[in-house]
Amino acid sequence: MTLQQLQKQVLELPISDRWTLVQILLESLQRETNSELKKGNLSRLRGIAKDT
Repeated sequence: MTLQQLQKQVLELPISDRWTLVQILLESLQRETNSELKKGNLSRLRGIAKDT
């Protein structure tokens, strides 16, 4: 399924289902963003701890 096909199907959903989908997507993005931020912070800390 392409993004355009998915978008077309989503826009045919009732508004309450679309809001639920928005909430699910936002939560997913927040989890992934937080995970990436933590990984980035660990990398920077490792760089600080290296012997020069």
